[in-house]
Amino acid sequence: MSNPLFDQVDSIIARDPAARNRLEVITCYQGLHAVWLHRISHFLWNLGLKWLARVLSMFARFFTGIEIHPGAKIGRRVFLDHGLGIVIGETTEIGDDCTIYQGVTLGGTSLYKGVKRHPTLGKGVVVSAGAKVLGGFTVGDGARVGSNAVVLKEIPAGATAVGIPARILHPDLPQSPDSKTKEYFSAYGVTPNVDDPVSMALKGLIDATIEQEAKIAALEQALAKLSNTPTGPDAEGSSDTKRDLDAIKQWLRE
Repeated sequence: MSNPLFDQVDSIIARDPAARNRLEVITCYQGLHAVWLHRISHFLWNLGLKWLARVLSMFARFFTGIEIHPGAKIGRRVFLDHGLGIVIGETTEIGDDCTIYQGVTLGGTSLYKGVKRHPTLGKGVVVSAGAKVLGGFTVGDGARVGSNAVVLKEIPAGATAVGIPARILHPDLPQSPDSKTKEYFSAYGVTPNVDDPVSMALKGLIDATIEQEAKIAALEQALAKLSNTPTGPDAEGSSDTKRDLDAIKQWLRE
């Protein structure tokens, strides 16, 4: 029979190589303590004891350095890694198996009461250190938010968001629900096999420039044949330009 307490502890051990055993996790991980205290304050909040729930959440913030509003909904096996400085707003919803690192803000941009002001994280989302996810949109299942990114719009499932404001990258990673957590878990949202869209745009411009250079060189050679004019220096200049552009493309790939 599954034990929710040990399920959460074991999920932390699976995602954190520094965690050596259950006793260490239960006694030394402030992120785990913050989630436990939030379960109690959220229960009180739903009972209508909102002042008492806020007092308990204030105590949890003082004790753990993590601020979670009692109204926030947090799923199973959520791991607040390191945790210090995390702020989670009232209408935030966090799905199962999410990992949130230190300094993250799940905040709202609206001042209207009674509306969805804070983000919804799907299952298995990783939000890296210092990231800010602001607004009442959805971050899809398995998405990753890079360190210090500022996310202001929806992120599709399985995508990675990086930069300020965040740009969306689409990784080439398996999205099967049967994938092992440890095999595909991405610490700090670092995702292999992706290209920054800005780099891709620059590479496209360089390709177009090289193609134009080749066409111009061909036209110059054709004109030179018609006018019986030598083309030595111009051809060398075109070759140098192509070499420089190829070097820039290689740098962008790295």
